[in-house]
Amino acid sequence: MQPGSAPSAARGQRPGRRRQAREFALQILYQGRAGGGPLEACIASFWESQGLPAPDIRAFAEELVRGADGHRTELEERIAAVSEHWDPERMASIDRAILQLAAFELLHREDIPPKVSINEYIEIAKKFSTEDSGAFVNGILDRIWREHAGTRGAGAG
Repeated sequence: MQPGSAPSAARGQRPGRRRQAREFALQILYQGRAGGGPLEACIASFWESQGLPAPDIRAFAEELVRGADGHRTELEERIAAVSEHWDPERMASIDRAILQLAAFELLHREDIPPKVSINEYIEIAKKFSTEDSGAFVNGILDRIWREHAGTRGAGAG
């Protein structure tokens, strides 16, 4: 393969598999929260309307949705605690869903580097919300991570 051929070209054209899963997770969570139905019904309905992606993409998306939903109260409290001058109820619904998924990754998925999670969700915010949402999401997630890392460090000593 010649330098600059397939891998670099593909990166510029299509998101990676994990990014696709995160985007699907966002859509499922957002639709579920907007519709208010049972989570499993929302997941099934989403896949029915979208078609089934590769098994690894589907599995990761569902892990994120179920994780964010299962830790919803904790995640909402963390987001509220670091959202100075912002009432989470007044945030855009899509931004809240992005923050909940990202916070779930940061706090409960030790297999994913925090910097990766933060960068992924900044890009997703720019795509699904507004350009300003990227900076907003970055600020909130950075605070959540710094607070969490500080708590973990204090408990380890």
